[in-house]
Amino acid sequence: MDLTPPLSAEDHVEGPDRAELELVVYGDFQCPYCTAAYPILKRVRDQLGPRLLFAFRHFPLREIHPAAELAAEASEAAAAQGAFWQMHDRLYESRGALGREDLIGYAGELGLDADRVAQELDSGAHVERVQRDLDGGSASGITGTPAFFVGGRLHRGSFDASSLITALEATRGGPEA
Repeated sequence: MDLTPPLSAEDHVEGPDRAELELVVYGDFQCPYCTAAYPILKRVRDQLGPRLLFAFRHFPLREIHPAAELAAEASEAAAAQGAFWQMHDRLYESRGALGREDLIGYAGELGLDADRVAQELDSGAHVERVQRDLDGGSASGITGTPAFFVGGRLHRGSFDASSLITALEATRGGPEA
């Protein structure tokens, strides 16, 4: 399966626009497998450095992770203040504390306008943005998290650091098998 839609300026990305390698993860801030993948992805990003364009898209599994949706919205509220990646990291480091008050507290810890974050959460200001990622994930064949796209193609293998780096390096010669 191919990544649908392809990355755009609306995505949360780290790394140079013209990086030779591209890794997109669909994640859920309440998913224990995504939490386990978080330090693995940090290692991949550290090892590949400027060769890698890394992107995160939301895929909250609402039925089994009831706090994931609001956490995704909180990360978008942080993004509106220029701090998506800081909130992304804080949410994965939260050990599952993802209640409304926790999320607002994290915003304050990060030096954000916590009252603004609270207002945006209460008004549903970022619901459509999260839904756009969910819709794209569904169109890309995603049914669970974490889901990885290596060079624009769904990665079906292991997601340990070595396996991801090997898959990424293989894309330099063409699409992943």
